[in-house]
Amino acid sequence: MLFKMKKIWILLFTTIICSTWLHAQQPKRIVSLVPWVTKSLYILGEQSHLVGCTSYCPVQSSDKVQVVANAMNINIEKIFALKPDLVFASSLNKPETIDNLKKLGIKVVLQNYPESFEQICTSFIQIGQLVGQGSRASMIVNQQKARLAKLRASIPAGKKPGIFIQIGAKPLFCAVPDTFMDDFIQFSGGKNSASELKSGSVTREYVLMQNPDIIFIVTMGIVANEEKATWMGYSSLSASKNKKIFILDADKTCSPTPILFVDALEEMITLIYKN
Repeated sequence: MLFKMKKIWILLFTTIICSTWLHAQQPKRIVSLVPWVTKSLYILGEQSHLVGCTSYCPVQSSDKVQVVANAMNINIEKIFALKPDLVFASSLNKPETIDNLKKLGIKVVLQNYPESFEQICTSFIQIGQLVGQGSRASMIVNQQKARLAKLRASIPAGKKPGIFIQIGAKPLFCAVPDTFMDDFIQFSGGKNSASELKSGSVTREYVLMQNPDIIFIVTMGIVANEEKATWMGYSSLSASKNKKIFILDADKTCSPTPILFVDALEEMITLIYKN
């Protein structure tokens, strides 16, 4: 009996020590140089620890987060002044900038742009683990994978529609294989009209030759409406004839987080198969 009690006390003591250590390791001051990572932090409820971000990060004004970077430049002095214990960066940031941050003794974690839904989920869980929300991140991923399975099961059997996803207008750019954008097409029961391309740069003539059944336009503002009007002007184009040219919310569709990915996919499936 005494031996069992000792084991229980040792286990309890170890649990307390580990819990205290993990809590101490959790970052309290985070800088995000990656907009989709910033969204992930909000989803995980960690926005109160966010002290710095880019001008493109979707933060609420009430959170009073310091802007430390724009599309081209990162202000290292501003980041250092914020005394962060964790900075999220990506391969899009200049290597010398990352090196300079590390030389200042700042912990920098690179989060590369995911190339598939599975990578989106893996990255989200990694972010969760780094900020002490690993269990919550895993729970969210499991929920979204269940949603995804349900959505895919709802797709009617039959011929796969040819789908073209336009990401940019000038120059014309599209979703190609080995990207999470291509997963949108595969998971919605379609086939990518640009499946033979390795680069996303494309001509309008190429798209017309492929004659997709559906065109999704993922650009913002007046450009999206102009592109839709241009495609609708090609009367021989299947997508135009069937009025299957749609504008998607670029912020939602291009943000690689599990929830936003499945939200965007659900919208696409509804638009593809509605009467």
